Amino acid sequence: MKLFIRITPLLLVLCMAACGGSSTDNGGNASANETSVKEPEYLYGINIEGYTIANDTVRSGETVGGILGRRGVSAVMVDRLDKAAADIFSLRKIRADKPYTTFTRTVSDSLGERDVLDWLVYHIDAIEYVAFGFHTDSVSVVKGENPVDIVRQRREAVISSSLWGAIMEQDMPYALAAEVEDIYQWTVDFFGIQEGDSFAVIYDEKFVNDTSVGIGRVWGAVFNHGGKQYYAIPYAQEEGKLRYWEASGESLRKQLLKAPLKYTRISSKFSNSRLHPVHKVYRPHHGVDYAAPSGTPVHSVADGTVIFAGWGGGGGNTIKIKHAGNLQTGYLHLKSFASGIKVGTKVSQGQLIGYVGSTGTSTGPHLDYRIWKNGTPIDPLKVPQEPAEPIAEAHKARFEAVRDRVIAELEGKEIEGGYITDADIFPTQPTQPTEPTEPTE
Repeated sequence: MKLFIRITPLLLVLCMAACGGSSTDNGGNASANETSVKEPEYLYGINIEGYTIANDTVRSGETVGGILGRRGVSAVMVDRLDKAAADIFSLRKIRADKPYTTFTRTVSDSLGERDVLDWLVYHIDAIEYVAFGFHTDSVSVVKGENPVDIVRQRREAVISSSLWGAIMEQDMPYALAAEVEDIYQWTVDFFGIQEGDSFAVIYDEKFVNDTSVGIGRVWGAVFNHGGKQYYAIPYAQEEGKLRYWEASGESLRKQLLKAPLKYTRISSKFSNSRLHPVHKVYRPHHGVDYAAPSGTPVHSVADGTVIFAGWGGGGGNTIKIKHAGNLQTGYLHLKSFASGIKVGTKVSQGQLIGYVGSTGTSTGPHLDYRIWKNGTPIDPLKVPQEPAEPIAEAHKARFEAVRDRVIAELEGKEIEGGYITDADIFPTQPTQPTEPTEPTE
């Protein structure tokens, strides 16, 4: 299922009109003088007529001055370009291995026949570019965007190993895996995925000249995990804040993230009697050990305030955070803390707080993650999840209309009312519930 939306500058259409002529003697046919005008062809907003166009790549250690100097641009013009580009796209932002396109023309003058560079177009990414123009005694700098085709995609896959593996096997955009993980980060443990789990997702994919260059909005998803279905329905209950919701109207966002990091495996679980890997004695281990490479980012699982950030003895570099509901979380054996993390720092759910290490009493890089409720340690893998506020009554009717259309599209059914759009999921005002009225006589 594909919906194409063309995002391009308006094109000027030159019409050819027939000019009037004289009638023939037999009164039958009119003659006309037809004049055709050749429509100019543009590339990056430049009329290509008379130009030789070539593509190249910025080499390692190469400067703008060097690139332009090889093509006959004087040092004076390079200096003018540097000043003109400062507030639009600094020449210092040009990076090695990035492509660029040159527009040259052949001129003949007192110096003989030679090629003159008029334009150099640097490709910032697949969509954005900046055109540097060289004129008789001036320069110009213009940023632009390539025409983008937005294709609405409905894709599905069965997982054999991991979400990322399934997405790559089905030739879906790599960025889609990160987006799906972000949507379901409170609900699905992506390192606990089972073979046979599946998903379907609706999203916008961006194309430039038939080449995929990224994704846009995710319009909905359903994830089948462990025999349960988890829908993700987009809706902005708060002005400008798009969130994803379960089909029931409960928020997919929960009090705590499923895990504070992307880990390789769980190397040790919560236990009241575990053989310590270093001391070789049985003692409680009131946390979950997530094995991960040294330097892996660690995030706060919920909003809160840092109450400890320092050396925790056998726990090495340790952070403790106080959260609502008399909850505390601990992050042990860290390599280092993120910038700004100290006692009293207020952190947000998902905020970077440190990096995986092997400090303290440890046999290898991992994160020892702990949770306390009212001061008592609890198993992080079994902590009850409290969802955020559900869809309010004033929004319920509108949300349910969006939900039904999303589910129909996910199932490949005919959609009454058509595909949902931004106008559906970003209401300007909540829809008030209808009050019952007394029948009139």
